[in-house]
Amino acid sequence: MVAFTLPANSKITQGKSWPAPSDAKRTKTFKVYRWDPDTGANPRIDTYEVDLDDCGPMVLDALIKIKNEVDATLTFRRSCREGVCGSCAMNIDGINTLACTMNMEEIAGEVKVYPLPHQPVVKDLVPDLSQAYAQLAMIEPWLKTTTPDPERERLQSPEERAQIDGLWECILCFCCTTACPSYWWNGDRYVGPAVLLQAYRWIADSRDEFTGERLDQLEDPFRLYRCHTIMNCTKTCPKGLNPAKAIAEIKKRMVQRKV
Repeated sequence: MVAFTLPANSKITQGKSWPAPSDAKRTKTFKVYRWDPDTGANPRIDTYEVDLDDCGPMVLDALIKIKNEVDATLTFRRSCREGVCGSCAMNIDGINTLACTMNMEEIAGEVKVYPLPHQPVVKDLVPDLSQAYAQLAMIEPWLKTTTPDPERERLQSPEERAQIDGLWECILCFCCTTACPSYWWNGDRYVGPAVLLQAYRWIADSRDEFTGERLDQLEDPFRLYRCHTIMNCTKTCPKGLNPAKAIAEIKKRMVQRKV
């Protein structure tokens, strides 16, 4: 039988431990992925015990407490703390989600925190999303028109406006993209569910006048058709959106314009 092992410099080691204060009565243990490119050391898992009676309810609250009061070297992204910006997307308890909306009480046992999977790591919990953002720029996610600008706004009927519900709410956290096996395998050519949902947001917008060009841009064996409807994207979306449905709608548009 063939045995597969990780490269020596990829093996995760046991890291440091920080116990909770001696007077803490209600604690939660956090296992946090750590990696610093400047040290040359292997990734490690550090253990922190957090006093829940002196901490907010969300995983992000605990991470901020750890950074402020226990270990200032811990690195992660965060901004709005309201589930709007997508900055604090990470893998928590095996699920890609937002640390600011993940309640610690929903996690049984230890809280395991890792960066978004299958992306290069900048440091600790910060993934390098340069490729995903480059793919987003490729689909030109803004309103494109050829007709002269109207004196006021471009109007839509309520029915036309409803067509982009479930699309405009995407916060580009890339939880869906980094949960997609097709993206893991072909991320250099398949643009992934987050970018395809953004693409359909403009294809479905009645005000946009470049639908044909947008479809032409996606008419490629890899950019669109590497989606195998695995549904990880829809399952993991912290905003409850359905990227898989958006991808299916793009494929439907491709067929309709050829009939």
